[in-house]
Amino acid sequence: MPEILFLCVHNAGRSQMAAAFARELGGDRLLVYSAGSAPGETLNPAVVAAMSEAGIDISFERPKKLTDQMALDADVIVTMGCGDECPYYPAKRYDDWILTDPAGQSLEVVRAVRDDIKARVTSLLGELGVLAE
Repeated sequence: MPEILFLCVHNAGRSQMAAAFARELGGDRLLVYSAGSAPGETLNPAVVAAMSEAGIDISFERPKKLTDQMALDADVIVTMGCGDECPYYPAKRYDDWILTDPAGQSLEVVRAVRDDIKARVTSLLGELGVLAE
């Protein structure tokens, strides 16, 4: 069963959306983690609202700190805007997704980021052969 780690700096927006879509689309065919190198205090309210519009409730999620174990367990690490702030773990598949940071953005912008993330997650899960039916 593949394990995916979605990683960004604050774990308050992009990585949370990606993890939620991966869980929704992949079901029990994969394990999903999201974390941040310097996690924020709470999720971005616009991100919570945009995901709610898509039928996914992430209001109960909280930003989590990246642990070495999360990264070591992951088969795929997807980074989102980390730059040099996210550590590198050798012998892992890395995908770096260039996405607009939803922090401080309007709901309209966050919706576009959400839709971009959903398309990328769908593609990744297709590559891994774990899309739920």
